[in-house]
Formats: sequence, C-alpha cells, structure tokens
Amino acid sequence: MMALPADYYQRLYAGVLGKLIGVYLGRPFEGWRYQEIVDRLGHVDYYVHDKFDRPLVVADDDVAGTFTFIRALEDYGLADTLTAEQIGQCWLNYIIDKRTILWWGGNGNSTEQTAWLNLKKGIPAPLSGAASTNGKTIAEQIGSQIFIDGWALVAPGQPALAASLAQKAASVSHDGEAVWAAMLWAAMEAQAFICSDIQQLLEVGLSFIPADCEIARMIADVRRWHREDGDWHLTREKIDAQYGYDNYPGNCPMVPNHALMIMAMLYAPDNFQQAQCIINTSGRDTDCNAGNVGCLSGIMTGLAGIDAGPDWRGPLADRLLISSADGGFSINNAVRITDYLYELGHQLAGLPRPAPRKDGAQFHFSLPGSVQGFRSLTPSVQVGNAACQGRNMLCLDYPALPPDAPACVTTLTFSPPEVADMLSYASYDLLATPLVYPGQQLRATLFAPPDNRQIVTVRLCYRVYDENSERQLYYGEPQPLPPGGGITLAMTLPDCQGQPIAEVGIALTAPSAGRVLMDTLRWDGTPQLTLRKPAGKSDFWWRSWVNGADLLSRHYPDRIRISSERDEGVLIHGTREWRDYRIQCDLTLHLGDYGGLAFRFQGMRRYYAVRLTADEKLQLIRVRDDKVKVLAEAPRTFVFEREIAFDIRLQGRLIEATVDHLRLSVIDDDDNAFTDGGCGLLVFAGAISTAAMHISPVH
Repeated sequence: MMALPADYYQRLYAGVLGKLIGVYLGRPFEGWRYQEIVDRLGHVDYYVHDKFDRPLVVADDDVAGTFTFIRALEDYGLADTLTAEQIGQCWLNYIIDKRTILWWGGNGNSTEQTAWLNLKKGIPAPLSGAASTNGKTIAEQIGSQIFIDGWALVAPGQPALAASLAQKAASVSHDGEAVWAAMLWAAMEAQAFICSDIQQLLEVGLSFIPADCEIARMIADVRRWHREDGDWHLTREKIDAQYGYDNYPGNCPMVPNHALMIMAMLYAPDNFQQAQCIINTSGRDTDCNAGNVGCLSGIMTGLAGIDAGPDWRGPLADRLLISSADGGFSINNAVRITDYLYELGHQLAGLPRPAPRKDGAQFHFSLPGSVQGFRSLTPSVQVGNAACQGRNMLCLDYPALPPDAPACVTTLTFSPPEVADMLSYASYDLLATPLVYPGQQLRATLFAPPDNRQIVTVRLCYRVYDENSERQLYYGEPQPLPPGGGITLAMTLPDCQGQPIAEVGIALTAPSAGRVLMDTLRWDGTPQLTLRKPAGKSDFWWRSWVNGADLLSRHYPDRIRISSERDEGVLIHGTREWRDYRIQCDLTLHLGDYGGLAFRFQGMRRYYAVRLTADEKLQLIRVRDDKVKVLAEAPRTFVFEREIAFDIRLQGRLIEATVDHLRLSVIDDDDNAFTDGGCGLLVFAGAISTAAMHISPVH
C-alpha cells in the first residue's frame, strides 16, 4: 500500500487537460516546419483551428490511444505484472481495422498499423513491435511516446512503475530509442506529481534508460545548448542541424521530436503557456509533441498554471473524443477520464477504490473550473463553475429570458454534427454509441442563489437527431426555482423512433437576470427502446452503431444488415452501463460459418453470444481475447434464410436464451465472466440481418 499525493486528483485533472490542450492546439498544422508556422501563424500562443475552419475537438490518435490502451490495467487485473502481450490483446480488443485509434498509413509505413497487422497474424507483443520483426526505421518512430501519458497518470510519485508500464506498452509497436524515450517521459511525468524541478525530473527519467543510448546523448546536448544559448530559437536551430528529420529515416522519427520536447520543458519549466508556444511554433509532429509537453507541464504547474495564461479551458470545455470499439467511451470529457484514472491509481497503489463523486452522477462538476462539455445554445448565457455549499457546481449566469424562447445549456451524449465531415480533415473517423437512451430516467439537481431577484423556470431538455440528420429539441415539464431554492428535475426519456439522443441539459426562462447552479446531472435505469432502421436519410442513425463488420448496409430496405467477407464481424450498440436487460429480435442468417445475437460487449473480442452455426448447432458462448468457450449447446436445423426468434435475458451472472423454443440457461461464475455491456449482431464470413431489436428491463 502506497500513499498518494494529497493533491493527486487536481494534478491528475491538470495533466489530462494539458494533454488535450496540446493535442487540439497542435492538431491543425501537424507536420509543418518552423518557418512555415512563423510565416503563416506567427508564434502559436492560442488555438488556431478557426484559421483552418475546423472544430477544435476532433478524433485524434494521440487522445484515443492514450486513454484506450491504459484500459489494459482494468481488463487484466490492475497488476504491475501486466505484460506487453496483454497490452497487445488490448489493442486487438479496442481497435477496429482501418477505423479507430491508429494512423492507418500502410504496412511498413505506419509503425502502429504494421504492429497491428503483426498482432492480427498471431505475432504477440513485444515481437509485434520489435526491430527484429519490422526493422529499425519502423521501430523507432514517434508513436510509442504519444500514447504513454496514461501510464504515468496512474502512477503518481512512482517513476519506476510508470517506466515499467510504459516500456511494456511501447514495445507493442516500437523498439530501441523509441521505447527509451517513452520510458523516460513516463518516469518524468510520474515524478512530476511530487517534484517540479525540471532538472531533477530529467535525472529521474535518465536513470531508467541506458546511459549510452542516443536519447540520453541527445538530452545531454540539449541541456548544454540550453545553458549556453539562453534562447530557444538558437537551440532549435542546433537541434534541427544535428537531430533534424534529415538525419533519420522514416516519416516521423522519435529523436527529433523528443529533442524539441526536452527543449520546450527546459526553457519553460514553470510556464504552461510558454511551453506550448515553444513546442507548437517549433513544428514537426505538433499535436503529438504538444500533447506530451502539455501533460507534463499540466502536472507540474497544476490548474493554476494552465489558467495563468489565455483561456485554454473555455473553448475546450473539458471535451474529448475517443474512437474505439467501446462506443460508450467515445463521447467523453476530461472529468470522466480523470475519475477513471484516479480509480486506477488508487487500485495500483493498493488502496480502496475512492467513493464516486456525488453518488456516482455522470456529471458532477467537482473539479475547479470543470464544465464537462456543457455549452449554451444561447450566447447570452455564460457557463462556468462556482463553489456553493462547500462543493463545486456548474454555474449558469443568464440575462432576462422570455418564456417563449428558453435558453438551453446542454452537453453531448452522442456524436456532434461535424463528425460527418471529420474524416476529411482529421484523418480519423469517430465510432460511437449514445450515452443515454429512451426508458432511462434523466435527473438534474439545481439551486438558485438567494440574491436572485425573481423565480427562474427550469426544465430538462434533450436534442434528438431526426430523419434529416438535424437535431430536434424537446423539453420536460417546467418547474419554478425560487431565489434560495433547490429542485431535482426528473423525467423518463420517451421513445425516439430509433434515433440517437444527441444532447441533454436544462432550459431556463426568467423575467430578469440571475444565476442557476447545477450540482449534478445523471441518468439511471435500463433502456427501453426499439432499435430499427428509421425513415429518411438518417445519417446519424447508422453512426450510432459501432461497426466492426466489413459492411453495415445503409440502403437495405427496412432492415439492419451487416456482412463480413472472411473474418468475424460485429455491430455494437449500447454502453458499459447496460447491465441487466432483455433483448428480443428476429434474426435472419443469410450466409456464414455462424451468426447470431451478441451481448455484454466489452470490445471486439470480449462478449457473450447466442449463435447459429453452419453445422446446425445453437451455442451460447463467451469470447475473451483469443479464447472462445461454449457454455451451452443444442442441435438446431434449418438455420439459413429464415427469421428465427431470439429472446435473451441477462440478470447478474445468469444468462437465459430462448431461440425458436429451444432454451439455454447458464450461470457464469467464472472469473472471466462479464456483467455489463451493450448488444448487437455477430456474423462470420457471411451476412445477417434483423428488422428490429427490442431492449427492455428484465421482469
């Protein structure tokens, strides 16, 4: 058991924010050289996305990989004995080929895709990323470092643990100098929770890598130039001459980018703003470099350091996107990620899990300045965070608002409209499922300060994508909130005709200016809905499924239909908050080795399924990584080209399946059992379809 720093929670949040700020700041001009940046953008000291007519928050590999691969700790027992091979299994579970997390730049060109293909072929980590497998050039590119911050964020004050975990994670895809750089940076970040001296942090990082490696020699040079030059522009020129891209093969070598990161931290060890300006203006892989620098600088300087410069946090609003096979983790925010890592950090330290903030509300605003993605649809309403009654809350300052024009303040619960064009400018698609569903109860607890002059009328609101991919706004019942009063609004979300709920929040009307404080917003309960292909274009309907098949048909009339050419394909809907529920549907297996209904999805290779096989069997199976366990089985003839009724009931570890009057029932008490996750379709080398899937509580 190890004690954690007293300010761990807030410094962890600052590290997460620093990562996001750096990535999204550097993303629009990734790959540019120094002179091009200076000529076109000047010294980059604020977000520049609007100059490119792009949204600030987009899908990006730096964010997705960092906060996905760390989930190996949860999946494999939270032990320092975690292996590279297990982290490689995590890749196989959460990555969908050519769609999520990685830069899909080609075998032998993209280091990560090359390693991914090795894993798919059965080459385990660390051989999947070894120089002996892929060659030195591929092995020593930048990717090992850009995903590494998470391992440090869960090991505050434990640089040896952070370096060890980073070494295993980096070796899934990289080798040599790339692994040394990742270990050094992770050790520095872990130590930064208890030390803010950059020279001491460098010594700690260097203690975990070979003294004669190129990364160590390069750092010695940059430290010397920093002492001699006193001007980062001069040092950058020396780095470019001795460690520039022209000295290394490959498209994004590790050493030149790492040198710029070391330079930025030496010249601005206690200035978050200046560190970001230096690393972004210096060019090259700007989102990767700025993300790593931002995380370390955020940990070192804390929230006060981030807030000391321009308004980094306001435009960000805590938002982040993670494209992976777990669609319920895709629409995310910095507070949710902080809570997740905070819990992992406690468990790694041998401590009890921390109590959930505000009784586990999804939106609790407990961290100073946090807004968890909430933004006003009306510019006149100001969204912030304020302390009240000894706790932080979302703060909404409003002018006079007429009753016929409510002001809505909402947060995303599904993909934003700009996702339709995101692939064209971000190079990464976003796969996501909604966070909240019909049948669940939405609740918000609100307070009005006593100095409000008049009653404010409040109500819950939500937006739903319609058949034309537009968001329609709906309201709950209005309630009065008097000065000094408090209220909890509640409503059960109604059926949305199969369309995804895009946002949730509250609406305000008031005869005079005032303030409302939101303590929590949450949803609870089992969804009750019918998933069907709705009428119209419905672009966001098909986007509400995580597509792990070769094809999800958008045009097949009145049916949800997927096909897979030669491997297993899945289609997933729902989140890890789905636990006990019932699924009913009629499935038609058109072709394939097997196909059926899957549930309790926890990625591409962790789920249960009831499947029909080409050799005429009905099977209830559990899939975990590369292991498929048949839990129950019965003969079943005539499996192709006819509708077959499936009825699955999930309650704790009990699974009851009725398929065309055949009943399979299992209590899975194995340590490998899954007790949560969404549902969907499954097929191997064929096609399967259904007209509708009905989700409801178990009675």
